[in-house]
Amino acid sequence: MQGRTIQILDTTLRDGEQTQGVSFSRDEKTNIAKVLLEQVRVDRIEVASARVSEGEQQAVVAMIDWAREKGLDQRIEVLGFVDRGQSVEWIRAAGGSVINLLAKGSEKHCQTQLGKTLKEHAADVLATLEIATSRGLSVNLYLEDWSNGYADNPDYVFELMRLLQGAPIGHVMLPDTLGVMTPARVYAAMRDMIQGFPDCRFDFHPHNDYGLATANVLAAARAGAAAVHCTMNCLGERAGNASLAEVVVNLRDQLGMELGIDETHLVRASELVQYFSGKRIADNAPIIGSDVFTQTAGIHADGDNKGRLYHTKLSPERFSRRRTYALGKLSGKASLIKNLERLDITLSEENQRKVLKRIIELGDSKKSITAEDLPFIIAEVLESRDYDHAELLACNVSSSLGLESTASIKICVDGDQLTATGSGNGGFDAFTNALSGIVKRLGLKLPTLIDYEVRIPKGGRTDALTECTISWSDNGREFKTRGVHANQVFAAIGATMRMLNLVLHWSHQQNEASGHAA
Repeated sequence: MQGRTIQILDTTLRDGEQTQGVSFSRDEKTNIAKVLLEQVRVDRIEVASARVSEGEQQAVVAMIDWAREKGLDQRIEVLGFVDRGQSVEWIRAAGGSVINLLAKGSEKHCQTQLGKTLKEHAADVLATLEIATSRGLSVNLYLEDWSNGYADNPDYVFELMRLLQGAPIGHVMLPDTLGVMTPARVYAAMRDMIQGFPDCRFDFHPHNDYGLATANVLAAARAGAAAVHCTMNCLGERAGNASLAEVVVNLRDQLGMELGIDETHLVRASELVQYFSGKRIADNAPIIGSDVFTQTAGIHADGDNKGRLYHTKLSPERFSRRRTYALGKLSGKASLIKNLERLDITLSEENQRKVLKRIIELGDSKKSITAEDLPFIIAEVLESRDYDHAELLACNVSSSLGLESTASIKICVDGDQLTATGSGNGGFDAFTNALSGIVKRLGLKLPTLIDYEVRIPKGGRTDALTECTISWSDNGREFKTRGVHANQVFAAIGATMRMLNLVLHWSHQQNEASGHAA
C-alpha cells in the first residue's frame, strides 16, 4: 500500500443531497464545488442526477461553466440512466462531459425492477454507452446494489462484466448501496473483481448503515480499488456515506497511500457544507468536530507539557487548527498554564492556585470554561479583596413574566445564619431587597448602586461566562466589585456579596478603631 496513489470522488452534491431535508441551491452547489476542487483538491466530484429538474440542470451549467474556465470540467461527473439517451442529452445540454451510468449490479434488481434478463439489460447498457460516446461523453459505470448482487449471485455480476468487456468504460463503480458489507467482505469481493477483470479500474462506493463506511473504504483500498467515494460530513441517504475527512486521513496514516487532498481546507469545507445543508455535525466528529483537539483532563495537559505524551499524527496544525485545553472542574495546573501561554499572561504560583480554585468552583455550574472566559476569572480573583465575614449559603431566585421576581436567601455573617425574602423588578432587585433586610438587622445600610455593567467575552457563545461589574457609593467612597458566573443574575449576586464583605470589613475596622480610641 505504501506510496500507492488512490483517487477520491466526492459525491456530496449528488448522493449527499439525498440526505433528508437537504437541497442545495445553484449558488450553494457552485460554491461547494469550488471549495472541493480548488481548495480541498479532490480528484472528481459527482454533482447531480440527470433529468431531476430544470433547476438542477441550471446548477450543473453554473458549476461546469466555472470549472471549464479553470480547466477542471473533466473532473465533474453526473449520474445518468439507461434511458435511450435521455440522460446523455440532459448532461450534454448542461455542458457536462462525464456520465456515471447506473446499471443493475444485482440479479434481483434486474429482474424485479426492470423485468429484463441479464442479456437484455447488458444490451441496453451497451446501447446507452454508444450514444454517450458518440455525443462526446466519457462514461463510468455504476453497478447498483453490487454488494447484495455479489453476495446473492456472483455469477450474474461476472457475466454482466464479461458482456460489457471492451466497452469504453473509464471506471466501474461498485456500490454497497444499502451499507450491508463488512471490511472482510469488501476486501474479498473487491479482490475477486480485480483479479477477474485486471484491466478495469474499480471504485468503491460505501454507505454507513452499520457504521462501517470508513473501515470498508480502507478494505477496498487494501484490495486495490482505484478510487473511493465519500461525502463531506458523512451526508447521504439514511445513515449517510463515508466522511471525506475520515477517509483521507485514514488512507494516508493507516495505509500510507498517496492522495492529492489538501487537508488544511477540510474544516473550512465542512463548515460551508454545514451552513448550506443545515445539518450540523457532532462536536466529537473525527477531524472536523469542534472538540476533537480539546484536552479536558488535567493529566493530559500535564503529559503534553512534560513530553507531548498525548500527541499523535493527528496534530491540529495539520488541519489548520490548534490544540486547546478545556478549563473546568477536571482541570489541573497544566491546563491552566497552557491557556495562560495562549493568552500570553504570566501569573505567580500563588495566583495560579487562586485562579485554578475559582475555575474548579465555576466548573460545577458550567460544563466548560473557554480561554476567552479566563481573563474574566483572573480579573475577578486578582482585583478583588475577599473577606470571610459573610457567605451566601443558599439562594433561590424566581422570575416570571408579568409577575414580580422573588428571592429567598440564607447568609452566614460572622458565624450567625440569617434568612430573608424579598421581591422586586427582576431577580437581582429581589435579591438586593432581601439582602437589605438582613443588613438592616446588622445595623448597617447597603451602599448605593451607581453603575451596573454586564459583559461576556468577545465572540462568546450563549453559554459563555458572564462578568458583572457594579460601582457603589458608600458615604462618599466609590468602589467597584466584580462577579463572574455562568448565570448573569448570580454574577451580579457574586459582585454584591463582595460588596457586603467590604462593608462589613470597614465596619469592623471602625469598631476596632473606636475601641482603641476609648
